[in-house]
Amino acid sequence: MTVKLAANEVVLKAGDTNQVIENKTIEGKFIVTNQRIYFKPVSEELTKFNLEILFENILEVIFYSKGFFAAKGLNVVTRDGRSLMFPLKKRDEFGQLINKMY
Repeated sequence: MTVKLAANEVVLKAGDTNQVIENKTIEGKFIVTNQRIYFKPVSEELTKFNLEILFENILEVIFYSKGFFAAKGLNVVTRDGRSLMFPLKKRDEFGQLINKMY
């Protein structure tokens, strides 16, 4: 799996996550660069689910936790009204990094 980066774009942090799209759970990577956020599926057959979020399109980043021992993650709300949930092990580190960027 590779991500084409723009000129002067650097990966700051990456981690494993999944995304529920069209009633499918899609395993992938959550990648934060100095210019945007990417969700890249692990499987090459699912490239149609690639996701790119520019920082200027982020309205809000919400930290969530489902239960005491259950999944923690980030809910990224975009300016066009989409709400994208990403379960992440290092939710706090990713959230702080994203909050500094937008």
